[in-house]
Amino acid sequence: MDTTSPEILPNRRRLFVASCAALVATAMAFSIRADIMNDMKGEFLLNDEQLGWIAGAGIWGFTISIFVWAALIDVLGMRTALWMACLGHIIGSTIICFLAGSFATLFVGWLIIALANGMVEASINPLAATVYPDKKTHMLNVLHAWWPGGLVIGGLLGFGLSKTIAGTMSPEALWRVKVGFVYLPAVFYGILLLGQKFPQTERVQQKVSTSAMFLEALRPGFLILLLCMFMTASMELGPNQWIAVLTDKLVKGMPGILVLVYGSGLMFLLRFFAGPLVHRLSAMGLLIVSTIVAGVGLVLLSYSATVGVIFLAATVLYVGTAYFWPTMLGTVAERYPKGGAFLLGLMGGSGMAIVGLVAVPLMGRCQDKYFQASLAEPVKQVVVAEGKVDQAKVQELRTSGADEAKQALADADRDAAAATLRWVASLAIVLVIIFGAIAIKDKASKAAAPPAVATAAGGEPSQEEGQAEPGAQEGGEEQA
Repeated sequence: MDTTSPEILPNRRRLFVASCAALVATAMAFSIRADIMNDMKGEFLLNDEQLGWIAGAGIWGFTISIFVWAALIDVLGMRTALWMACLGHIIGSTIICFLAGSFATLFVGWLIIALANGMVEASINPLAATVYPDKKTHMLNVLHAWWPGGLVIGGLLGFGLSKTIAGTMSPEALWRVKVGFVYLPAVFYGILLLGQKFPQTERVQQKVSTSAMFLEALRPGFLILLLCMFMTASMELGPNQWIAVLTDKLVKGMPGILVLVYGSGLMFLLRFFAGPLVHRLSAMGLLIVSTIVAGVGLVLLSYSATVGVIFLAATVLYVGTAYFWPTMLGTVAERYPKGGAFLLGLMGGSGMAIVGLVAVPLMGRCQDKYFQASLAEPVKQVVVAEGKVDQAKVQELRTSGADEAKQALADADRDAAAATLRWVASLAIVLVIIFGAIAIKDKASKAAAPPAVATAAGGEPSQEEGQAEPGAQEGGEEQA
């Protein structure tokens, strides 16, 4: 158990750097998995739904892990969680790089990495808040900037490898080498952890009761925000995980990982401006604007036919989704301060769970469905048997079929990608209605409140003591 007081921790900078490196490992695994989706599909003849389950495991596995470790972190300590995460990153990468031979082994490898990612998220947030008690908001924002930062690093490394040594090794070996990049930050933060003392969590130090915290999770307003988190997370992380596959279907040969890198860089920069925007628009105002912009971006992306239009659409999409995650968490922190880290963890973990278990697999199923429905009849007769597409026959036509057959497959790919993006964009309609209703209720509650009585957003009684600032404690983003 960790027992060192933060006041006597001369190594807090080293612990913080280790936390940033652990988050980089988490983000790199996400971006590399997105980059190699088509490679895994081609080698193991997977359909898009199977790809969706592999990608989804990277998300819901994280969720299971963060829920378990959020309950155990006070007892077992942040040191234990980070060490187990380091081991999980190394073991999972080893399975994928050297032992993967089927859908099952790929699934297991990515699931282990996801469990490690959850351990990272369960430990680095309370660690940063504990060792920097005087500037939590600033240090947590710096810490979580390394999520998009890690996406950029992983994406550029993978793309650079493809451009420099692709001709010197087989495609099967190349994508495994890309996964091996996860070893770099994993080993680095493991070295930084050697011999380090850790503090107890703030909750243990301050002897905070948990009964009122748990009751906050049952309040109707929180449950509505939790539902919204399901949809905002699906609009943000679902397309992100499929981006390389979708953009390649829209424009053949399009290096989709560059879109992810570009978008992640935008998010990295934009998140530093969330505070002034919330001050000017209010949290609900920012969420409404973000939802509209993200929906427009998804629809625009679905109609993209050139590289330039794809990047234009990606710009709109990532501007819209950049503020979803931290603003949702900040809204909960403001409205339900007694819920503390538990509600933030519940928001982040549940958001990731719905993406992994529902959004990502459904996006795969949607592509399979519309691909089959869009196939020209002569090609459909060749590749569809007993109502299902034979991936081996599809692969054969892609490589050695007639030009007409190849074009028919490309057209079906494009139609399937476009329909899937529009399906996700439809969530924006529901979100605008809910966020708009909350904003109207907030305005009415504020107008009706007696001047002498301060109220929190949404008419909830204000609790000045210990009220969290928006974004003061982030849950596990964007993580897989």
